[in-house]
Amino acid sequence: MRLAVLVSGRGTNLRNLCERGLPVVAVATNRPGCPAAAFARQRGIPLGEFPQKAFRSLEERDLAMRAWLLEHAVEVVVNAGYDRVLSAAFLAGFPGRILNVHPSLLPAFKGTMHAVEEALAAGVKVTGCTVHLVTEDVDGGPILLQAAVPVLEGDTPETLHARIQVEEHRLLPQAIHLIESSVQASSPLR
Repeated sequence: MRLAVLVSGRGTNLRNLCERGLPVVAVATNRPGCPAAAFARQRGIPLGEFPQKAFRSLEERDLAMRAWLLEHAVEVVVNAGYDRVLSAAFLAGFPGRILNVHPSLLPAFKGTMHAVEEALAAGVKVTGCTVHLVTEDVDGGPILLQAAVPVLEGDTPETLHARIQVEEHRLLPQAIHLIESSVQASSPLR
């Protein structure tokens, strides 16, 4: 199964997938200067750079990114810290084959890049992470896996997020393996 990872930040999930030997064949980013892009360059993974300012619209950018990923024969797309909502045109290129990892127990704190901060502000005692399929309903696609993480007294966004990432790193490879059989079953080569 050929994976692409969409990134905008540090790339801890990308690094985790590579270290676990998952077949990451392409990385795409909207932030060419981010640490995740630098990691892809260092590893020699083909890197597509798609900053919004280079395109007239979100849809144009997403169509270009989709075409680039398809040129690399990508089968499954993983959003790992990608800070943009994908357009319907992009989603149509990979139906049922786009995963997102979100730092909350969805449906709580959905639709935000600040879920950890919002969990702390809300005073919840437990939060966590969710891996789900991406649909047009932001953070509303079918949930594949979740893991709970306790909120400890004195937690900061950084300390809580670090514990959540431990669970993300465990769950994301499991979720990829869950959809692997369905992707292989739908492959025209089989």
